[in-house]
Formats: sequence, structure tokens, C-alpha cells
Amino acid sequence: MSGNPQPSPYRPDPAIAGIADWISDPVRPADFPQASIRFRNQRWAEAVGLGGLDDDGWIRHFARFDPLGRNLPQPLALRYHGHQFRTYNPEIGDGRGFLFAQLRGGDDRLLDLGTKGSGQTPYSRFGDGRLTLKGAVREVLATEQLEALGVYTSKTFSVIETGEQLERGDEPSPTRSAVLVRLSHGHIRIGSFQRLAALEQHEQLGMLVDYALRHYPSPPPPTDALERDQPPVRLLHLVVERLADMAAAYASAGFVHGVLNTDNMNISGESFDYGPWRFLPRWDPAFTAAYFDHGGLYAFGRQAEAIHWNCAQLAIALRPICEAPPLVAALERFPELYTAAIRRRFGWRLGVTPEWIESEAETAGRLVEAAERAMRESDMQPDAFLFAARTGQLPGESAAADVAAILSEADRAVDDHPYWSDDAPQTMLIEEVEAIWADIDRGDDWSALHAKVDALRRMGEAHGPAPRPAGQPG
Repeated sequence: MSGNPQPSPYRPDPAIAGIADWISDPVRPADFPQASIRFRNQRWAEAVGLGGLDDDGWIRHFARFDPLGRNLPQPLALRYHGHQFRTYNPEIGDGRGFLFAQLRGGDDRLLDLGTKGSGQTPYSRFGDGRLTLKGAVREVLATEQLEALGVYTSKTFSVIETGEQLERGDEPSPTRSAVLVRLSHGHIRIGSFQRLAALEQHEQLGMLVDYALRHYPSPPPPTDALERDQPPVRLLHLVVERLADMAAAYASAGFVHGVLNTDNMNISGESFDYGPWRFLPRWDPAFTAAYFDHGGLYAFGRQAEAIHWNCAQLAIALRPICEAPPLVAALERFPELYTAAIRRRFGWRLGVTPEWIESEAETAGRLVEAAERAMRESDMQPDAFLFAARTGQLPGESAAADVAAILSEADRAVDDHPYWSDDAPQTMLIEEVEAIWADIDRGDDWSALHAKVDALRRMGEAHGPAPRPAGQPG
């Protein structure tokens, strides 16, 4: 979703109300001592008809959480289970966030406004339901970088500082607090289906399948696969297609999510919920983002494996309402879909036309292999390597020469945006994140953050819209 979304009128559609009594609990937001707007995503506010809110209205809705007109009358904390580092946990749900509103975008997608750090819920357990300001700033940076690199991601919609001092064990405390609102394509997770299956609520499980098929885009089923006419099978095919593309998008962006649990897997194929994320300093399949991922389960090179495993957990959850063989057939498509998505995604970053990738699939595959080999050999930061490859500035190593040779024969996009004449690409390494936060923390200087967001959006304009699997919005 690179580039500027188109303005749209406000179109409320609280579709979840029809299933709310068994998938959520009504909750009340925290009463924060103060509210200072720190980030307002104006272009996406205009895309959902909320761009005209003044500061008082923004705070009223996104810090005090007064309901939006003709929308949900009260926030909803969603119920779900999930595998967390492959250990099943039935004691989770929205513990510091809730669904605040639903509305339609200009492309008629159903979109959610959800929160992070908005207070305690029945699922908070021992948590305070709050979010650090640093955590909110990090989510702004993650979502802006990913959006610019073509990853289908939630958008950080609002960050409001709330005036509380929080105690945290993994950063200097007390620390500043915030409430974040994200705009996303739904909050129905693989863990939402796992909970219903575990509780043997099979009628509701079928109803959630129907809800998902109705409110998330879906291409028509292939004529040679009549078994996909079964709603659970059709849903699994769609989720496998979307999540294979998400895994490939992470790879081409050099991104490590850090916590790919089933409760963090959105069935719309949209990446969301950014905690201990990182972008690669160099091409290293063993690189991890979470300090507590001691076994490297969610390391950079294992993310596709983890996401495929999560798809299998959705298939298991759907098994009470569907026979196994067509579900297994859907799962078996993941490797081939992932390989095709890798070609599309890396080709897009290297400026190769989609038509060439489609017609020259074998050569496009060799291009990806050569690029990965060259990044390992050169030890270049991945964004720097891909930028150099696209702009004809590769070093002379043998693997890099192979990349240049294939690109010289490929059909290329016209790179006439000024970004491609810059000395270096935009990156989002941890040192940059810490420097931006240090300016905010020490001197309340937000200029570096806003400058970085502007630079990332410029990069997104230069790249243009990313390729998508069938049925996924662009």
C-alpha cells in the first residue's frame, strides 16, 4: 500500500456487532491524566473520513475514546487463544487493547481502529494495560518503513502521550506512557479460531468462518478445485495465500517480526503487532529480534517455516467442521506460493517488471538466489545492496556481478523518482531507532521522528505499489 491513499468519506460499519457476544467483552478505556498528540497519521485519517477532526476531537476519540458516530457504542476486547513459541496458551486475549470502531475505506474494505495501551481488560492478567511512549514510537517507525517497502501492514494511526510514569523491567524506568491507535484490516487471528475449537463451540466456529469470508477480500475459487466450495477450505486457501506472501514480504524487506505466535497472525494476511522487531544489519538467516527467543524459533531465516506452521494450526482448528484431506491440500500449497511470492517481492525491490518475473520465472528465481548469495558474500546491509543493484552501483564481487548480469537482461521499471538519485537508501536499523528515541527522551525533540516519516514516505512513493496475491488489496 505504498503511496498516498485516496480521501474517502466517513463510512461507519460496526460489522462485528453481530458476533460480539461470543468473540469479545465490552470494556472501558483507562482514564489518563493528560493527553498530548504526538503522532497523527493525516493521510490515513483522510482515507477513512476522519481527517477533519480538530485536536480536541482527536483527543476525545483517540485518548478518551468517546464513540465515533454510528459506530460501536463501547470498546470490545477480543477473545482468543494462541500458541506462544509453540506452547498453547488459553489464558490470553486483548490484554492492553480493544477494538474501538469499524469503518469502510475508499476501496470498500472493512477496517478496524484498534488500540494498544488503552487500559486493563479481563485478559490483562498481571499487566497494567499500558504502553510505553518508546514502544509507540517504535511502532510508528516499523509500520512506516514496512509500508514504504510494500509490506501489507497495519498503519499507526495515532499516538497520544498520556502522562503516566510506567515501570518496565526491560528499559530505564520510570518511563513515559502513550496510547496508540492502529488502523488495520481486521483483528481476527488464527488464535480466534483456536479458541472456538478448544471450547468446542463449533457453531460459532462456522459463523466466524462465514464472517471472515464475507468481510475479507477473496478471489473466486478455481474451477478445478470444487472442494474449495466448502467455506472452511476456501478460507484456509485464502489464508495460506496471504500469509505466504507476508512471509516473502518480510524476507524482501529484511525484516524480523520477533514474535510470530498464532495470536499475532491476522487471517487477512496483514502484518501487525510490533514488539521486539528488527531490520537486518546484514544478511543473516540466524538473526533474531527478541532477546527471549533463545532457540531462534523466529529467526529471520525461519519466519516462513513459522508462518507455515501457524497455518497448520488454523487447519487443525477448522478440523471439527471440515474433513482433513482438503485442508491438507491447502497447506501443501504454501511452499510453491512462497517461492512465487519471493520472486515477485525481490523483483519488485530490484525494479524488475511483474510481466518479466511472470514470463521468466526460472531466471527470476536465479536472480533471487544470486542476490542472497551476494549479500552474504559482501556483508552489505540488505537495503544498501538492493539499492545499489537497482541503481547500477553494485560492487565487483562475483555474486554481485551475477545479479548485475541478470538485471541487464531483464525488463526494468522506469526509475525517474528523485529518490533513486540519492547517495544512500533509507534504512531502519536499531541504532537509528535509538537515536530518534534519545532526542525525544532527552529533549522532547520530535523533529527527527517526523523527518524520518517524511523520508520513508518519499521512499514508498519511489517504489510504487507492491505486487499482491489474488484477492489482496494493493
